[in-house]
Amino acid sequence: MKEPAADPGLKRVLGVPGLTLFGLTYLAPVAVFTTYGAVTQITQGHLPSAYVVALVVMLFTAVSYGRMARVYPTAGSAYTYTQQTFGGHVGFLTGWTLMLDYLFLPMINFLLIGIYLHSQFPAVPQWAFTLGALLVVLALNILGITVMSRVNVLVVGVSVVLILVFVALSLKHLGGHPSPAPFAPFTPGAGVFSGAAVLALSFLGFDAVSTLSEEARDPRRDIPRAIVLTTLIGGLLFILVAWMGSLAHPGYDDFANPDTAGVDIMAALGGAAFETIFVGIYVIGAFGSAMATQASVSRILYSMGRDGVLPKRAFSMLHARFRSPVFAVAVVSAVSLVALFISLDNAVVMVNFGALIAFSMVNLTVIKRYLVDERRRSTGDLLRYGLVPLVGFALTVWLWTSLSGVTFQVGLAWMGIGVVYLLGLTRLFRRKPPVMSFSEADPATV
Repeated sequence: MKEPAADPGLKRVLGVPGLTLFGLTYLAPVAVFTTYGAVTQITQGHLPSAYVVALVVMLFTAVSYGRMARVYPTAGSAYTYTQQTFGGHVGFLTGWTLMLDYLFLPMINFLLIGIYLHSQFPAVPQWAFTLGALLVVLALNILGITVMSRVNVLVVGVSVVLILVFVALSLKHLGGHPSPAPFAPFTPGAGVFSGAAVLALSFLGFDAVSTLSEEARDPRRDIPRAIVLTTLIGGLLFILVAWMGSLAHPGYDDFANPDTAGVDIMAALGGAAFETIFVGIYVIGAFGSAMATQASVSRILYSMGRDGVLPKRAFSMLHARFRSPVFAVAVVSAVSLVALFISLDNAVVMVNFGALIAFSMVNLTVIKRYLVDERRRSTGDLLRYGLVPLVGFALTVWLWTSLSGVTFQVGLAWMGIGVVYLLGLTRLFRRKPPVMSFSEADPATV
């Protein structure tokens, strides 16, 4: 009798371009304007220098993610790497902590969409825009990664057009107001490293590429390339915008409101019409970022559910037609409903803690996997798998100094909940936590 064909699981449809576009959409290139004013003030006009430092810092960790993606080309990202390298308990706590960051990133994007659209259409309540965006993103994520990849092309394309127009207007402005020192913003200055610590957190997204390993055509080759490309291209776009903005608006302490410095600069360069266009494209970027962040965390939940770390029947469920982790996507949308009731300030403090935990652990997994487990000892191996991830780990630990006390309180509380859940899951550590099987067969469908 003919045996039934194995369930195909997630669709392997993405190459390096699609994966990189996903990462860039997650980064949301136009988000450079979100922290533009605040970090310009911190660095006293040396924002481009801070971005250069931040890019260098994040490239070390991006390389470590690429190393581990070659070994474990599955959807679990940092959760998978630490679980397979340091064991189930450490893997669970890493994945659990990372979920705090991922779960709230879509919510922050929905909040931003509501805030910006309400500023343009004050007659419509903010919650209506927020809820509408949430429902559209939910539908697109259920339709699957192929539809999302097409939308990502549009989102990144529109964002790049805005950046190019911004650069063109800045150059036009400089034609009538030439800068006496065009490279002055790149010189060392007070607050550059403090500013870089803040800006490095805006690079969150390069690691999200690794969560699509089971939807990549050749994950061992394509995922590492896309991770580094996402970090590099995103960083260069950030640096370009910061440089042009610094030349066109050299003052760093004369913004009416640092949080809306990007809007002020756009209005000064292109008038009210361009300001409106900027707001529209910013909303599109936030929409794309919400879509990408929700896709990433839903795949982490799917991976943990397939392991049995989370209720397997529900979280490993794939849509019969679209092959998307439908239950996990719905859970993320449910969590994002908090955006209807929370302020942006309170939402922001809930992120970043988990990401830095994950960055630290991934750097350490490279060292243990290649130098300890595989016993690689050549000079080249010691540099690639020892020095590079060790520098990445040290730089990530340094970034911890930028986190607020509230962030630590929320993050540690979330970790505490995870420890309690793990105690119940393992019967007070008398039972081993589930181990990743790497099997894509027999997932539940609806």
